[in-house]
This record gives sequence, C-alpha cells and structure tokens, in this order.
Amino acid sequence: MFDLSSLGIGYGSLLMLMSMIVLLLTGMQLAFVTCLVALVFAVGWFGVAALPLIASRLYSFVGGYVFLAVPMFVLMAALLDRSGIARDLFDAMKVFGRKLRGGVAVQTLLVAIVLASMSGVIGGETVLLGILALPQMLRLGYNRKLAIGTTCAGGALGTMLPPSIVLIIYGLTASVSIGDLFKASFVPALLLAASYIVYVLVISCLHPEYAPLPTEEELAADADVNYFKALLFPLLTVITVLGSIYTGIASVTESSALGVVGIMISAAIRGELNFSMLKDSAKATMSTCGMIIWIGIGATALVGVYNLMGGIDFVESTILALSGGSVMGTVLIMMLILLVLGMFLDWVGVALLTMPIFVPIISGLGLDPIWFGVVFCLNMQVSFLSPPFGPAAFYLKSVAPKDISLGEIFSSLLPFIALQVLVLASVIFFPQLALWWK
Repeated sequence: MFDLSSLGIGYGSLLMLMSMIVLLLTGMQLAFVTCLVALVFAVGWFGVAALPLIASRLYSFVGGYVFLAVPMFVLMAALLDRSGIARDLFDAMKVFGRKLRGGVAVQTLLVAIVLASMSGVIGGETVLLGILALPQMLRLGYNRKLAIGTTCAGGALGTMLPPSIVLIIYGLTASVSIGDLFKASFVPALLLAASYIVYVLVISCLHPEYAPLPTEEELAADADVNYFKALLFPLLTVITVLGSIYTGIASVTESSALGVVGIMISAAIRGELNFSMLKDSAKATMSTCGMIIWIGIGATALVGVYNLMGGIDFVESTILALSGGSVMGTVLIMMLILLVLGMFLDWVGVALLTMPIFVPIISGLGLDPIWFGVVFCLNMQVSFLSPPFGPAAFYLKSVAPKDISLGEIFSSLLPFIALQVLVLASVIFFPQLALWWK
C-alpha cells in the first residue's frame, strides 16, 4: 500500500479534505465518510498498529457519563412534540399579544424561549411553532416574511438557551464543564432573543400593516384559556431542569432525567400519557441519538488520526500565519471556517471535527474555552438559518403551507441572520457578556 506519510502533513491534510468532499458529494453519510477516511489514513500513514489507538478514542467518547444527558433532553423534546403542553402554552401566551402591535410575533418568541429552556433541540421546536404560530399570524394578516422569519428564528433558539444539546456536545468535545457553559450562554442567549423581540416591535411600529391588531371577537375568545393549567407544567419543568443545574443540586445528566420525569408526570396529569406516545417518543429519540453517536464515532476517529499525523500543529501554524499572529485575527479566521462548514455539514459533525483542533489553539492563546463554546454556539445559530442547507428552514418547510417556498423562508430569515451576526460580534469583542458570572 502507498505510504501516505511520504506526502507530508500539508499535502496529507489537503488529500484528507478532498477525500471527504468527494465522498460527501457521492451522497455518503458524514458518519461513514469520516470513518472510512480515518481508517484509510490510519493504515496508510502509520500501518495497522495504529488501529487500537483509534478504538481507545472511540471507547472514551461513547463511555462518557455526561453523554447520557443527550438522549434525556432529546426524549424531553419528543414527549413535548406529542403532548398538548406546547399548544396550551402558546394559547396562554396570548395575553402578551392583546392590543400590542406585533404581539402575536412577540408571543411566538416568548413561547420559543420557554420551549428552548425545556428541551434544547431545534427540530421539534421549529415544527411546533410552525404548526401553532405560523398559521395564526398568517390568518391575522401578518406580513408573510415577518411571520415566517419569527417562527423559524424563534424555533432555532433551542441551540443557544440552556439546556442546549450543542453546548453539551461542545463540553464533551472540549472537556470543559457543561454547567459553566450553561451559565455562560444565558446572557448571550437572552440578548439574541431580546434582539428578535426588539426587531419585531420596531418593524411593526414602522409598518403597522405588517402586524394588524386582533379584533374584539378574537380578544374575547382568549378569555377561555386556562392560564393555570397552561403555564404551570412548562414553568415547573424549566425551574426543575435549570434550577437544579444552577444551584448545584443536580448535575446536567441528573437534571435531564428529572426533566423527562417532569414532562411524563405533566402528560399523565393532563391525561395524555399512553403507550403509543411513549413508543413514538422513544423511537424518535433513538433515531436522533443514533445519528449523533455515529457522527461522533466517525469524527472522533478522524480527529484522532489527524492529531497523530501532527495535524493540530499544522493547523495552528497555518491559522497563526494567516492572522499575522493576531489573537483576534485567529478567532475571526476560526469563525469564518465554522460559518462555511456550518453551511454544508451538520452541527454535530462541525463540533466534533473542529473543536478538538480549535480548542487547544484557543487555550494556547490564553483565551477562555468556556467563552469560545458560547461563540461557537452563536456561530452555529447562524448556520441553522443560512442557505443552502440551514436545517431550521427545512424543518419549517415540512409543516408550512404549500405556497411557502424554501426560497421565501430563507429570504425571510435574512434580518434575523443579521441580528445573529451582530450578537456574535458583540460576544467576540466583549467576552464579559459570556463570562459575567466569573
């Protein structure tokens, strides 16, 4: 077999990248692409003696105790999808939409914040809001782009607000405290959500025709909502999950289990818990977690082989050379790389492929990896909405009215992408926004 080590790390890195691009273009899944490339380069660069080293890295990845939090939070989201909790929460939040121009859009964002604080998964939240909020705003005569953008951007907030699955995966990859990541992301997440709300209120004020006020008949219909029933269970779940983490009563893994129990008890009291609901939720959880684990296995193997090849030193020297040795220039180059990768790869793959390389560089520059985790998460927020493969847009398209095209969804998201970039830049240049608690 050809000795790949004779290429040197520069040409070897280029060959590895091109191999991945070619295989991805064939339609092969990212998990299998990374596994295959890792295997070929391990044997071609070091020989078969390197294979046990890869196996040991895989075991350390899948054996992490905190990794148990991922299926628990995904299960919470699946149970929420199949219960009426989110629907009642949206109805109860109508109190915020009364006699306020743009109020239903603000109500949608407030519901998105509560749902994000309960599960931390974007897919379910975007679909739920697409079913509950989008048709109502369109029926009330809201501007189509404002309604679509608010629904889609709000649904994606789950990746930023604790307990975010993105932050959990980053914490596992970067070997930093997930609890600290949750604390650090709290202010930037609220800043992002607040920027959405301010934008909606300002655009509604400047263009009153974008957000008509509800009629007297619609206001009267809101009086039938049982606010106690609608708000009690979601708020109890949020307090249980986040309160137990922030107070130190429970770890992230333990709080995720508490959250699942809380949602199940809530569904049981509401008379919605049954075997069919549990079976469907379990199947959805296994499907999502299976994808995450397989991508993690492939990415861990690939990064392990690349590290053995001397890849971290090569990437560090290349980025520092491009940035001229500037710390901020290095961070901005990393942000650009993440933005480009996020347009084409799933966030799990981006995190597991890049963070083992980027985080040591960040630490070596004297920067806080907790802060970088929040910056990474904000960067992924942009990729969730950005064309051509922004997943939030595809989730919304799956439940949106048939006359709403994918192109219209992406064009509606442009103002929200601009707000994301603004908040991302703010946290980069003012790290204390993420490190306020230290």
